[in-house]
Amino acid sequence: MNLLLVSGVAPIVSDLSSSLDLYADALGVPLDRDADYPATDALDGLKHFGLWSLSGAAQACFGRADWPAEHTVPQASIEFEVEDVDEAAAELTAAGHTLLVDPHDEPWGQRVARLLSADGLLVGISFTPWMRKSAG
Repeated sequence: MNLLLVSGVAPIVSDLSSSLDLYADALGVPLDRDADYPATDALDGLKHFGLWSLSGAAQACFGRADWPAEHTVPQASIEFEVEDVDEAAAELTAAGHTLLVDPHDEPWGQRVARLLSADGLLVGISFTPWMRKSAG
């Protein structure tokens, strides 16, 4: 098999309206709100795919190895690269979304904030310098 790229990510949602509020309105993903399956092919390719342990996600979000019982256990994570993490985090908060992790710099140089969707998808907004360097 010659795997070329990750061709799509589609959270499985139980509340389409609140999911559209997060992904289309707050994050600006160009989704067709009137479609039975809101989707887009207008985003550039996915730059990263990984397998993240729950203890690793808990450490990244809460600074501890176990996921807190008061939060839905995430089934997956998705990260959106943004121009300004602090500005995006402020917009998300103003739109009524609660951040699990405020904007901060990771030791490896990425700036990130995270929230949990109503369906348990760990959503990151990030600025990743090495993904912005032009090839060649």
